[in-house]
Amino acid sequence: MQFKQLALAAAVAASVCLPAQAQTEVQWWHSMGGALGEWVNDLAKDFNASQKDYKIVPTFKGSYDESMTAAIAAFRAGNAPHILQVFEVGTATMMASKGAIVPVGKVMQDGGVKFNPNDYVPAVAGYYTAPNGQMLSFPFNSSTPVFHYNKDAFKAAGLDPNKPPTTWPEVASAAAKLKASGHKCPFTTSWISWTQLETFSAWHNVLFATKNNGFGGLDTRLAFNTPLHLRHIENLANMAKQGLFVYKGRGNAADATFVSGECAMATGSSALYGNVKRNGKFDYGIGTLPYYPDVPGAPQNTVIGGASLWVMSGKKAPEYKGVAQFFAYLSQPEVAAKSHQRTGYLPVTKASYELTEKSGFYKQNPGTDVSVEQMIRKTTDKSRGVRLGNFVQIRTIIDEEMEGVWSGKKTPKEAVDTAIKRGNEQLERFQKANKG
Repeated sequence: MQFKQLALAAAVAASVCLPAQAQTEVQWWHSMGGALGEWVNDLAKDFNASQKDYKIVPTFKGSYDESMTAAIAAFRAGNAPHILQVFEVGTATMMASKGAIVPVGKVMQDGGVKFNPNDYVPAVAGYYTAPNGQMLSFPFNSSTPVFHYNKDAFKAAGLDPNKPPTTWPEVASAAAKLKASGHKCPFTTSWISWTQLETFSAWHNVLFATKNNGFGGLDTRLAFNTPLHLRHIENLANMAKQGLFVYKGRGNAADATFVSGECAMATGSSALYGNVKRNGKFDYGIGTLPYYPDVPGAPQNTVIGGASLWVMSGKKAPEYKGVAQFFAYLSQPEVAAKSHQRTGYLPVTKASYELTEKSGFYKQNPGTDVSVEQMIRKTTDKSRGVRLGNFVQIRTIIDEEMEGVWSGKKTPKEAVDTAIKRGNEQLERFQKANKG
């Protein structure tokens, strides 16, 4: 009897000492810094608190370029993350990396999560969908370019703070008045290729590249050497000479100069909204992208930016189930609506857009619906977006050539022709490498 009691006591002690079932960890590499980094960390924290089986571990891996390079190296070494945030220009490269990724549609299905691609905003979901209709990546933080302006600077220059310029001639006119009022940086822009060539093309319903901007095949070639494109670059070059347009660097370098109040007007990502709301010390306005009023059909629609979440291959089934649960959480209307309202990124789902509209958010925050309105217009084959191989390298080439224009070292035609020649070499290289 005593032996039985001792055995029972030992069993109870052993059970007390047994560790609780370990959570399944899911590694998430991202490129969100500052206010957006806090948003990413909050999403992971809130999801982790909502259930006990999975733990999302977000890790900042530098810029989009840097995180993609790091993930490729990690994949080759066998230690890639489960989830990788990839900017939209990396989409064609990820699509071509068939063995490295698992389509998000398959992850959701295998994870037993209800998943309907039609629930997502069409202009966003369509970009990340394969020709066979399968969604390849999760449309996490999609943005589109908008026109940001400083209402206080407008008042000081005698401009109507509630009427941002809607055409490029109006932008030049407003910039001249801002300069006359003492502003040293009337207008700037981030992401030159994205805002001034790619989206500019879609907004005017002209092609940036052949084969419907790459959606129609790998034998696409660059096409932004039309009279309209050249006219626009020439106008920007003239504005630069007059001190009306001030180039502030590649990528999103110009964003900080708008938030600080140094530059009065800027074209850039709709996701700049969160940063301005938090750190801007001025009355802030958002307008639609400018266009040329004499171009038939303009404005059409803007194109997608930002990034999506790709699921890397070679992981265990329970880990993929955690990924599916996390994506389902991000898709919940309340969660997606809160993210949209906090950051300025587009709503991921139709339900989150409707929820935001019903809540009165757009009325209380004028201009926050501009990005949505620009994107939900009906797209054409010329305006669906741009999906090219070696797109990162092509954007770098465009930056290099356009910097020659802003500094006065190259004519717009020289720069555009050279950018197209060099860019097409990248497209040819990608086509050869992915023939099979």
